[in-house]
Amino acid sequence: MAKSILGIFQYEEDFLNAAKSLKASGFNDITLMSPIRLEEAEEIVGLYKSNVRYFSLTGAITGAITGFSLAVVCALVFILPTGGRAIIAFPPFLVITYEVTILFGVLATLLGFHFVSGLPAWRDKAYKVDTNIDRFSIAVDPGSDTDSTKIEQTLRDAGAEEVKQLEVAA
Repeated sequence: MAKSILGIFQYEEDFLNAAKSLKASGFNDITLMSPIRLEEAEEIVGLYKSNVRYFSLTGAITGAITGFSLAVVCALVFILPTGGRAIIAFPPFLVITYEVTILFGVLATLLGFHFVSGLPAWRDKAYKVDTNIDRFSIAVDPGSDTDSTKIEQTLRDAGAEEVKQLEVAA
């Protein structure tokens, strides 16, 4: 079982100040939970644009090449002469190319989402239901060599209503 320290705040300003001071103290494994989106919290944690878009682009390009190649190979293997038209014609092949592009793009996006988000979660995080309603919370994993009293004191000094240690499954 791993230990995690959870601080619960009523006010947004106290919550953000505590997160800034913990980050400045050198704690990097901080989880911020809020009932609303806070851009300041995203900046503190260091969130950035997701890399899922690269998975989507790669999947779409792969799908386009695969779809067009599939249509060309089928046309060359099963040659059906149709009134002197070309065996490999672009307009009818664009339909299958489009469909396979969308299919591969969507599948790559789903795969990328699960890869980037770290799903499935192999270990639990500290959580309190009040965070979904009207409270802000900060969960800090102190690590094995860190003194947890410093984290607790920082959270209390910032105005935490409640500070407690939780045991979460590792």
